Amino acid sequence: MPFCHVSKANIYYEMIGEGMPIVMLHGYSPDHRLMKGCMEPIFIEREGWKRIYIDLPGMGETTDYEVINNSDEMLEAVKEVIHSLIPNEPYLLVGESYGGYLVRGIMRDNEEEILGAAFICPLIIPEKQRRTVPEQRIILSDKEFISTLTKQELEDYSSHLVVLDEHHCNRYMNEVVAGQEKADVNFLEKIQQNYSFSFPVDETLFEKPCLFLLGKQDSMVGYKDAFDIIEKFPRASFTILDKAGHNLQIEQANLFNSLIDEWLDRVVEFTD
Repeated sequence: MPFCHVSKANIYYEMIGEGMPIVMLHGYSPDHRLMKGCMEPIFIEREGWKRIYIDLPGMGETTDYEVINNSDEMLEAVKEVIHSLIPNEPYLLVGESYGGYLVRGIMRDNEEEILGAAFICPLIIPEKQRRTVPEQRIILSDKEFISTLTKQELEDYSSHLVVLDEHHCNRYMNEVVAGQEKADVNFLEKIQQNYSFSFPVDETLFEKPCLFLLGKQDSMVGYKDAFDIIEKFPRASFTILDKAGHNLQIEQANLFNSLIDEWLDRVVEFTD
């Protein structure tokens, strides 16, 4: 398996395709399969993109991360991976949830290298008690499918999805839960004690094409807090999708694909 050794971790990664690099950062506790599951379909008909999927420290196949103590050090590990794998190259970033928080940290110090960024249900405010979030609710469900579930399965799906049917639940299990089962829970709890960066993360304007995809029913990070930073991203589309929770990329797959495609088109126009 391919690994990239950095100062405080041995980072697992997968690199697919050739061309402009796009670095994909998943959220807290899953692994690279979350990003691969939603992003690879985009590139079936798009050539010229090098996709780099990594497992964040404490998640997936990444090892030797125990000395990392906070989000600042998580960020440094990710920045080291990027500069090791694609030194002196411009690149794009895509971050989901906590990965979106890390993307904003990378932007702070590496703005010139970054050509654009996409945020999927991004974590805006690390402190849970300060977030503005809606209550978890089910928007659509397949009663026949639900009747086949155990009580525990139904509770799990109902807590994390807003559309309950076989297709969405299978994707959730294969792309999200499969990664969560590999997570180092004790390590992740340690990082959550110092979950916020030690520095202000949204101080400067980022004037390159961006995309914020927000779930109207996202009970984990919500959607309203993202608009507090809208002025920092003058070239960003901010899209709130109905019938979408914290797994927006699964529950609104067609719109997700279209909006990511449109963002990539804007990046190409910007760089031409």
